[in-house]
Amino acid sequence: MFTGIEHFAIASPDPKRLAEWYVSTLSFRINYEYGGNYFVKAPNGAIIEIIPGQGEPGPNELKTPGMRHIAVSVDNFDTAYAELQSKGVKFSGQPYENTGNRLVFFEDADGNYVHLIERRTPLPA
Repeated sequence: MFTGIEHFAIASPDPKRLAEWYVSTLSFRINYEYGGNYFVKAPNGAIIEIIPGQGEPGPNELKTPGMRHIAVSVDNFDTAYAELQSKGVKFSGQPYENTGNRLVFFEDADGNYVHLIERRTPLPA
C-alpha cells in the first residue's frame, strides 16, 4: 500500500530564489511549478517541493528537533566539495569521515542544512 516518499517540502520566504539555488548549486531542475510552489528534482529523481513560508523561522541547529538536513550523495567528494567552494557556499565545518563515509555540512540559500555524502558502502536496500 505505501510505496515511499514522493517528495518533502521546505517553506521559504522566497521559493523561487531557493529553487533556483538548488538548480544552480546542486544541478537539480525545476520540474513543476504552480501558484508560487516549486518542485525541484535531483539527478537521481528525488524531489523537494519549495512552498511560500509564513511567519518567522524557528531555531535552526543541527540537533534541534524536527527535520535537520538534506543529504546529497556524490560520486566524487573532492570534486563536489571544490565546486561548492567555488560557488561561495557557506560551510558549517570542515569535511570529515564517519565510518568510512565522507561528509561536509553546508547551508542552502535559506540557511537550511544540507550535506554532501560519499558512502564507501551503500545503505542496505
